[in-house]
Amino acid sequence: MWLQRYINLASRLLVAAAIVAVAGCASSGPKTADGGESGPVTAPQGGVEQVLPEIPPQALTMFEQATAVMASGDFVDAELRLKEFLLQYPGYPGAHVNLAIIHSQNGNDQAAQDSVDRALALDPSHPAALNQQGMLLRRNGKFLEAEAAYLKAVTSSPDYALAHYNLGVLNELYLQRLDVALQHFEDYQEIVGNDKQVEKWIADLTRRVAANQRTANVAE
Repeated sequence: MWLQRYINLASRLLVAAAIVAVAGCASSGPKTADGGESGPVTAPQGGVEQVLPEIPPQALTMFEQATAVMASGDFVDAELRLKEFLLQYPGYPGAHVNLAIIHSQNGNDQAAQDSVDRALALDPSHPAALNQQGMLLRRNGKFLEAEAAYLKAVTSSPDYALAHYNLGVLNELYLQRLDVALQHFEDYQEIVGNDKQVEKWIADLTRRVAANQRTANVAE
């Protein structure tokens, strides 16, 4: 039941991320919620400052078209468009991240990892790439390594909402740290605004954390 509630949010987060994806990109390149936890990349979202090629108008147009197709759910066409983009402009980490998301959606974790590696080689602090890295690690049962990747993402970009969301999921469902999960869901809610579903989860976790604390006090 707990896992299903996160899965139910997947399509909403993907759509939200895709809307952001057509906003544009800047000096660090185009930037990307699978299972409700990852999303297409667009504008720079923090990270190490790098000297990357200036984005020509035609590159921006190509990238925006690819992310728009991706947001529509046509991953086959989006994959072709992103690969074409990367043939001409390989130096933009966000395009690699979006390709990783498509590979992950298709169940091809090795191809997804290869794309994440390319993104992180260009920008080791790229929050969306780190978020996608965390998702791949979590899917393979490497929960502490996944946590480290997510934490690096929010350290690089404290307002990167998807990584806070994923830290909430990871800590509640897999690491059983309810208080930590609560904090990250609260951070996510503060960033994205009034999300009614997450508001319910926060209320539920608040009750459970308080109950655990009462039990601990009695035991002492």
